[in-house]
Amino acid sequence: MSNDNIFSGLRVLDIASFIAGPSATTILADFGAEVIKVEPPGIGDGYRILHKVPPNPVATENYTWQLTNRNKRGMALNLKSAASADVLSRLVKWADVLVTNYPRKARQSLKLTYADVAPLNPRLIYADVTGYGTRGPEADLPGFDITAYWARSGLMASTRDAGSPPTLPIPGIGDHATATTLYASIVTALFRRERTGKGAHVSASLLAEGIWAAATWVQGALAGGKFYGTHDRMAPPNPLINPYRTSDDRWFLIVTEPKDWERLAQGIERPDLLADPRFADVRKIIANSKVLTGILDKLFSSKPLEHWREVLDRIRVPYGVVKTPEEVARDPQVLANEVIVPVEGATGQLKFTVASPIAVEGVQKVKATRAPELGEHNDEVLGELGYTPEQIAGLRQQGAIPEQPAPLAAAGGSR
Repeated sequence: MSNDNIFSGLRVLDIASFIAGPSATTILADFGAEVIKVEPPGIGDGYRILHKVPPNPVATENYTWQLTNRNKRGMALNLKSAASADVLSRLVKWADVLVTNYPRKARQSLKLTYADVAPLNPRLIYADVTGYGTRGPEADLPGFDITAYWARSGLMASTRDAGSPPTLPIPGIGDHATATTLYASIVTALFRRERTGKGAHVSASLLAEGIWAAATWVQGALAGGKFYGTHDRMAPPNPLINPYRTSDDRWFLIVTEPKDWERLAQGIERPDLLADPRFADVRKIIANSKVLTGILDKLFSSKPLEHWREVLDRIRVPYGVVKTPEEVARDPQVLANEVIVPVEGATGQLKFTVASPIAVEGVQKVKATRAPELGEHNDEVLGELGYTPEQIAGLRQQGAIPEQPAPLAAAGGSR
């Protein structure tokens, strides 16, 4: 790990599960923070098995775990055991930042609320993730990406075509967005601590993040706006901002500004459309949206994607090709910007991972390393916290920590 990165020397305690909270600490780790991931013994964080749950891609490698927990050291600690109270106390005193998403009642029983830990470390930045916020009648409800972020925020109702039911998005979209907001909250609190010397309690919720993502239309609702209804591809509100299919069954989305309409019509070799009174200006194009959409749909379906890419590139009309995850993983633009980076010392097929989206010019992120096995660094971390080998053995006997896991090579090393 670099000793001169932005967060070198920053100590982070990750007592969170699944995606949103741990992803925030991953961003901190990418810039040099020392992160200790704490999981319950047994199966550990339930996120360890998400890669086996449909509809996620089937793979032998634990790709989801690697994505969200790279560059961390791992501890397995039974917080329900009385013997773990001292360990937790030492970890809190060690940390600059503590991240958790445990439900409020669980935090209370584990003595993991801000009120519990702040007296142990007045400089601590305590960051939590919730589904629906920290107040109100639903504050204690469990929240997931697809329920709190997608469904409750209005995003799921709006991102579908007319006549189509709501559909499941890729897991983690809202979680990763919320993680970035939580990271920003942590950094904001760290900046405040530099000025005041005081810690803080910061939070982010999937619901607030989803509404922020849908804010353009939610703000429209606040203004009493009249909505067009669910998007209908064949009769859209604006045929110049719409997806179209090509002859080789590929899709692309055009985003044509009014000033580009003439250039588009000329480029697709339909200058006659400019002389058609139904399409003389933007107002008339919108009024005759279904007609123009039918014309464009037939035209674009007559030739393959590569043809239309050449045309649209030449006339400089913005568009986006609808790509598959397999294509994204090989995209030269993605690779050139180090959006996908190698995993140092990786074995098996999992040799690359997706980088966090924050970049600082002139600052190299820490090289991605493999995510930890459950409890892999228990003895190492406990030793650094001042426990003797005999005391560590005692913690095992009292059920605070599990038996030391087998070496990675002996365990098979599958990730």
